[in-house]
Amino acid sequence: MKTSFKRHLFFSGCAGILALSLVFILKQTTFSSGTDQSPAAAAIIPGNVIPHKPTYVRGIHLTAWIAGSPKLRAPITKMLTETELNTVVVDIKEYEGEVYIPGVKQADEAGTFVKAVPDMEKYIADLKSKGIYTIARIVVFKDALLPKKHPELGVKTPEGKLWKDHRGLTWLDPTNKAVWDYNIAIAERAIELGFEEIQFDYIRFPSDGNIKTCRYSVAHSTTAANNALVGFLKMAHERLKPRGANISIDVFGLTTTVNNDMGIGQRIVELAAWVDFVSPMVYPSHYNPGEYGIPNPDAAPYRTVYLGIEGAVHRLGAEKVRPYLQDFSLHKHYGAKEVRDQIQATYDNNVGEWLLWNPRCVYTRGGLKSKKFTDVLDKSSTIPRDGKPVNRPSHHSVIVSSAAVQTTPTASPANQ
Repeated sequence: MKTSFKRHLFFSGCAGILALSLVFILKQTTFSSGTDQSPAAAAIIPGNVIPHKPTYVRGIHLTAWIAGSPKLRAPITKMLTETELNTVVVDIKEYEGEVYIPGVKQADEAGTFVKAVPDMEKYIADLKSKGIYTIARIVVFKDALLPKKHPELGVKTPEGKLWKDHRGLTWLDPTNKAVWDYNIAIAERAIELGFEEIQFDYIRFPSDGNIKTCRYSVAHSTTAANNALVGFLKMAHERLKPRGANISIDVFGLTTTVNNDMGIGQRIVELAAWVDFVSPMVYPSHYNPGEYGIPNPDAAPYRTVYLGIEGAVHRLGAEKVRPYLQDFSLHKHYGAKEVRDQIQATYDNNVGEWLLWNPRCVYTRGGLKSKKFTDVLDKSSTIPRDGKPVNRPSHHSVIVSSAAVQTTPTASPANQ
């Protein structure tokens, strides 16, 4: 979302200017829009959706390849029937750049459509008939395919070549409005197919690699980065909300407590203004030793998640928070207890919603309760977990330095 890992480096932003006129020319000639962009037009397009969101979303993530295989998704179907799970997040565009739903004009023109799910519309209808809430996940700016087909859309080097991260992957330019349009067109089509919510991931600037050499279509700064992400979400809100769908975003876990944009443009309060739900990825394995005063956050799932979500609730309110929780193992084995401890930490912050992440889509059945607990928010009678009381830092004094930024694996098991 694998085996080799590295820590995020906390750099100052990239600098540089490419011609702004490129965006206008691009949108007019080389990369046509897949849909009418006006909210008014969107409101009358057939296929609008009425979300039937559960009282509390409790969900899991599925790759398009798992969703597209009846055999591979059979264990998931069983869990959805027997446990408190009531939501599925399905990839419709991953960082590889492939688009997994049909009927997106821009994807067809660019040759990025891949038929991973034989009949996505039927699968979504089947889930909804069983009372399962459906979310379409779109990886926005990390894209290893489209920049190669349309270099004018990619992050560049000072020499004008496509910039690549430490894994050799390209990124789309977050300041380019044609890039915004492409991703929102995918979201519009997902709604037409029946998805009730759009979840934007990698709604950020690059963080790994020589980001000092990144060049965008506008001069880079902290303000410009935040403005670009907010601008994208504002456009998404204007085009998607008239279609009825909910909108959510995934953000770094530390955005809930830091007082900066982490060098990637993510200022959680500003971004949250344009979406319905925010999913901080509070995976304990992705915090550095000593974070929140915890010697080994990976070994303290309750305390790590509790403090991360506490910060989100402080800034956004409990009703807008829906964390991604860790159901995979990196340095420490995670089983039923570790999964349940994270869920309990969520509930103890008066947050009733959560999503589980496992890159192989193999989820821990023992960490889940039965179906009768789907709408139950069961808080602890006492807060201490992991053998120690929760040490709550002041939200106004927690500042993360360049040496204490969340980790991102080289081949990440997490959607960061």
